[in-house]
Amino acid sequence: MNLHNLKPAEGSVKNTKRIARGEGSGHGGTATRGHKGAKSRSGYKSKIGFEGGQMPLQRRVPKFGFTNPNRVEFNGINLDTLQLLMENGKISDTVSLSDLVENGLVSKKDKVKILGRGELKSKLVIEAHAFSATAKAAIEALGGEAKTV
Repeated sequence: MNLHNLKPAEGSVKNTKRIARGEGSGHGGTATRGHKGAKSRSGYKSKIGFEGGQMPLQRRVPKFGFTNPNRVEFNGINLDTLQLLMENGKISDTVSLSDLVENGLVSKKDKVKILGRGELKSKLVIEAHAFSATAKAAIEALGGEAKTV
């Protein structure tokens, strides 16, 4: 096989329909656009969500709910993740926010909440912005400490 004898598979390439190239082509005149109206003109673009004059869906469906501008978003880190890092030697027995940033669990500006999924097997002193009740109980049961920053 050489470059000069490469060609596409039989039937995979079709000739393009050459519209608006005269009456003899069979696609002259209105150039497959029908007669008159905005859709036949050049530069036509309908509004997003336009349904032909019918009340559009985004206006038919009522608004509801509300977003609290004062909400504080926390990044959750579970106890099983901390245990895994401890086993791999990536953190010591004291875990600060900078340790979590170094291991790629959170970014510098994130607020961190320690959550209670999984089991903690070693005593840890953990610094975070918030703790769930189950996580705090699990940490303190092993003699560790949950410090709120």
